[in-house]
Amino acid sequence: MKIDKAFITRLQNKDRKTQLVFYKFLSAKMYGVCLRFANSRDDANDILQEGFIRVFKHINDFRGEGSFEGWVRRTIVNTAINFYKKEKKRGYRVELDYVKKKYISGESAIEKISFTELLNIIRELPNGYRTVFNLNVIEGYTHKEIGKILNISENTSKSQLSRAKSSLQKKLLEIKTKENID
Repeated sequence: MKIDKAFITRLQNKDRKTQLVFYKFLSAKMYGVCLRFANSRDDANDILQEGFIRVFKHINDFRGEGSFEGWVRRTIVNTAINFYKKEKKRGYRVELDYVKKKYISGESAIEKISFTELLNIIRELPNGYRTVFNLNVIEGYTHKEIGKILNISENTSKSQLSRAKSSLQKKLLEIKTKENID
């Protein structure tokens, strides 16, 4: 599907059929973004829904500079950040279900780890670590930008990223160690 100026104009004119086509086109990709920030699939669904509501509500703010998909992605990421900030204020954290690891002889656990399993390991990080990790490693924000977005210092961002990476390495090492024991 090509998103051209005429398509964007139909979105700006609140054409429901165009909105549905657009949602179906981008929702799976944006859901992946939401999953990286969320504690659970339910939270990811909430972020996705709220994100697309914001996209459609503020569609006229798109100035045609850069890619439209990039603008949508940024809106979704900002929605996820706002969701995280609300969660932080409430002091609420959803516990995750652990994925059972299936081992196939001859391959290491690290080689067999699926995207879903890796995503679950990332989700196990504390909210602050996970959010900084996603913003820096996945989305490419600098620590200075992250500090402004999350109202934390640049050094706090760096520290949280370092701790997130350390925690991820530890969990991956545990998987590898468990495989060697089994």
